[in-house]
Amino acid sequence: MMTREERVESLIHYLKHEREGYETVPEPVGYEGKRRLLRSLMNVRFPGEAAEDFLEMQDELLKDEAEEKGIVDIPEIPVIRDIYPCREIRNADRISLWRGDITRLGADAIVNAANSQLLGCFVPCHGCIDNAIHSAAGIQLRNECAAIMEKQGHEEPTGKAKITKGYNLPAKYVLHTVGPIVGMKVTEKQKEELKSCYLNCLKLAEKKGLHSIAFCCISTGEFHFPGKLAARIAVDTVDRYLSSSALERVVFNVFKEEDLNIYKKIFQ
Repeated sequence: MMTREERVESLIHYLKHEREGYETVPEPVGYEGKRRLLRSLMNVRFPGEAAEDFLEMQDELLKDEAEEKGIVDIPEIPVIRDIYPCREIRNADRISLWRGDITRLGADAIVNAANSQLLGCFVPCHGCIDNAIHSAAGIQLRNECAAIMEKQGHEEPTGKAKITKGYNLPAKYVLHTVGPIVGMKVTEKQKEELKSCYLNCLKLAEKKGLHSIAFCCISTGEFHFPGKLAARIAVDTVDRYLSSSALERVVFNVFKEEDLNIYKKIFQ
């Protein structure tokens, strides 16, 4: 039985020998450094098949880490009706607010704020949600995204959505959507595009027969959509959709305290 460190070392050696020039990359001494190097190598890896033993080792590692972080099942998260006044929210019994790492959520689907290439983030250990989701899911996620994009033949338009498996995530599926990139000022078109991101994810989840979906704060990070306006669009769009939908639960997932306070104010 391999230790976790031995597993990480084996995965690093596989990825280093997979690509010419990587053999000279120095390996850190401690476990944390080795684990960070493994994540970096996975982040920069181009789509492509991998050996079965690599996938088995990777899957064991990522599933162990998911268990260690703690999987949060959707029924454990209270609905906003039980916490906030929610006078303006019609479906307060089906909406939740949760702060934490979206890769811990055992939802039917989590939403990834993707870029137009839809292949995940190639920047080693970048702090974006795209990187976090791909890192926790495993290299299979990028491979499935690459197959979707090859078949599509063009970049993913803003406001649309695609669905993939969740692989090593607690979530069964990932919904990938490309939000608008904001410059100096938000335009009406960008407001409609952000609304479309939420609507198309909801429609796709319902078409797939899913019951729960967790949204990240689409476009508010690297794409600079103002947080307050984005949250209001998100809540209004989701609440309206749920009024004629069979979806059972929608979770607004936030990571920063600032975003948590924005959503709290809307629900209060």
